[in-house]
Amino acid sequence: MPDHILVIDDERSMRELLEILLKREGYRVTACGSAEEGLPVLEEGKVDLVLTDLNLPGVDGLELMRLLRAQTVSAARDVPVVLITAFGTTAHAVEAMKQGAADYVLKPFNNDELLLNLKRTLDRRALQEENLQLRAVLRQKFWFENLIGASPAMLEVYHLIQRVKDSPINCLLHGESGTGKELVARAIHYAGTRKSGPFLAVNCGAIPASLIESELFGYKQGAFTGANRDKKGYFEAAHGGTLFLDEVGDMPLHAQVTVLRAIAERRIVPVGGVEEIQVDVRLIAASHRDLAVQVAEGSFRDDLYYRLNVVRLDLPSLRERDGDIELLARHFVRQFSDEYGKGITGLSGAALDQLHRYDWPGNVRELRNAMERAVALETGTTIALDSLPQTVRDAKGVGILQSKGRDSVSALPTEGMDLDAILGGMEQHYLELALQRTSGNRTQAAELLGMSYRSFRYRLAKYGMDEED
Repeated sequence: MPDHILVIDDERSMRELLEILLKREGYRVTACGSAEEGLPVLEEGKVDLVLTDLNLPGVDGLELMRLLRAQTVSAARDVPVVLITAFGTTAHAVEAMKQGAADYVLKPFNNDELLLNLKRTLDRRALQEENLQLRAVLRQKFWFENLIGASPAMLEVYHLIQRVKDSPINCLLHGESGTGKELVARAIHYAGTRKSGPFLAVNCGAIPASLIESELFGYKQGAFTGANRDKKGYFEAAHGGTLFLDEVGDMPLHAQVTVLRAIAERRIVPVGGVEEIQVDVRLIAASHRDLAVQVAEGSFRDDLYYRLNVVRLDLPSLRERDGDIELLARHFVRQFSDEYGKGITGLSGAALDQLHRYDWPGNVRELRNAMERAVALETGTTIALDSLPQTVRDAKGVGILQSKGRDSVSALPTEGMDLDAILGGMEQHYLELALQRTSGNRTQAAELLGMSYRSFRYRLAKYGMDEED
């Protein structure tokens, strides 16, 4: 839809001239003879730009600016205003600019210059709106409720994210490779109060030991050969936001000393510099190694460990996320099916069974790659067993039911447990999964679980799941 411009001028001939000029350029135009007449139009919130004379009877252009930026016209608070002013009143126009006017033009004006001014202002507003939309997308993309998984282990992760997201407290994420440590770090950032600030991730293990301090803290021109200009480091660039130190256990000891000082004093000194720079950074560190073991071995400083390990989040491996394999697999199939333009709607029962038999040493990252490969190779509408990677097809695991029962016995708490409640929860969980896999077909779901239809109906009634919908 064309941009809507509100023209306010008390001279009828000027209003008509501007209305004809702007409509010829394809704009939608509403013309008013006073600010009082234009305010109701602005209250409707459907104006993209205001073009107004500065000198108006009653409420003038300067007072109109104040009204637009005040609560009285909240719907138009961010609408750009371009002022038309005579040469002798430019001081008032400058004052209006200080109060938020986008620009001003002098009478008599050139039509082409005016149109260029308006286009530039509207383009700038569109860019600002696009930036806000992108930030909203980022917040939605990494909002912790969109992390995929409904297992008890993941629910505990969500709970911890909820508790730490609005605090500047340092966090340590621990988990195997591929468990989504950076995704969780982004979720903490974009769900919390620092979401409008930057999020920067640095892999400490990927930076040579000789360069890590200059990468983290920046350097001054001439600090070393090749330093032909000043450069900000990650700490300074993440000011006001979050710095994610991935694989922090790989950081060399000499860099750990300066990182500890930066955390303790919230100040850094670039390599080759002498002046301290104040930084406000929330640190989230991650490692697939156990840092406590590294501290005992002497390869990681204990004082830095305690600074980073204020709140620890242990991310579960995929083997520990009962029920999440199917959720994740179906999500990745939909994602890659859309990306590759294929009409794949799900996975075959044989393929799903095999996914549960595999051990997934690479965790969610490995599952994602396996589903991308399967979608790329699949020629039908359902992922078949043959489309899975050979390592997954060859898996001889005991299956999720047996392994869960075995793990539960080995993890029997000393205080005992409510076995009926645990088994009931498992039974209800698999009833739901069977219905999901068969799209609600109860006969097929009963066969999938190896029971009669009557027994299946009895269990549905037992857990209040017997309604036809």
